[in-house]
Amino acid sequence: MSTSSTPVPTQIAIVGGGSWATALVKILSEHDVRIRWWLRNRKDLDHIRTFHHNPSYLSDVHLNPRRVKPCAKLPEAVRGADYVILAVPGAFLRDTLQPLKAADFTGKTIVSAIKGMIPGDNLLVTDWVEKEYRVDPQQLCVIAGPCHAEEVALEKQSYLTIASPNLETANRFAKLMTCRYVASQGISDLYGVEYCAVLKNIVALACGVCHGLGYGDNFQAVLVSNAMQEIKRFLDAVYPFYRDLAGSAYLGDLLVTAYSQFSRNRTFGSMIGRGYSVQSAQMELNMIAEGYYAVKSISEINRQFEVDMPITDAVYNILYQRSSPGVEMGILKNLMR
Repeated sequence: MSTSSTPVPTQIAIVGGGSWATALVKILSEHDVRIRWWLRNRKDLDHIRTFHHNPSYLSDVHLNPRRVKPCAKLPEAVRGADYVILAVPGAFLRDTLQPLKAADFTGKTIVSAIKGMIPGDNLLVTDWVEKEYRVDPQQLCVIAGPCHAEEVALEKQSYLTIASPNLETANRFAKLMTCRYVASQGISDLYGVEYCAVLKNIVALACGVCHGLGYGDNFQAVLVSNAMQEIKRFLDAVYPFYRDLAGSAYLGDLLVTAYSQFSRNRTFGSMIGRGYSVQSAQMELNMIAEGYYAVKSISEINRQFEVDMPITDAVYNILYQRSSPGVEMGILKNLMR
């Protein structure tokens, strides 16, 4: 006599309570999964438990209480998880993961949904996780766009790329990130995708500065096309790999971040171009623009490689050397002739 057993649902831990974390919860809960969702903000956590939506981000998104369980304790959230998804700003990742040990990551696939770097260490998130928690690179993934959380909330057709050195790992997670309004695919260029996600935020900052200064679409188009060449030079120097930068994980993600109204990096740059100080722009934005931290890390990394990166240099000079946005964009205008 044969017996049948019910398959155990995939167990997923999501670390972070912002808009992108909320969007990921929405996508994943389209499947028969069990999500433990760690949020730092206790008020938001209690609100989600009671009313099944995040009051601070994407508040119109209803969260399935049968599949989503908010957690106040991080070790509890990751215990027994098949996947641990990191969705907090790179600048705060070290402090966020402090309660965890290397053993907490054993046997799990670690997915970075962070499009930034670890400040000070100047490391990609996956490199830092591998080093600090001894995670096998074959069990690392990153999520790349082009995809904005706000459009996921509206269930507009969106596209994601999941990158991992292990293509099987990437494809397996891509299935979980696919639903009626999101198409996902796996690729093996983990570090190229992750660096490109960092660099495109710097470009979006530059585009925002130009917008704030009153430059038009024509100039921005030239800026973005030059930025793609700058990204290629950097990737070829830092991590040579056969890749098609016209793909959606590279050019597509760059375009949506450079042009979209939902891009916080572009919005931050626009404030700087209109005359805001860095501090006042950060306070008014009330969200983390990853490009602010990334441009410092990339500039320091590039001291070793000496790649020609005039757009990155201009953004660094504006944000960290207090150079005039008008002067720096004027220099770029002359260079791009």
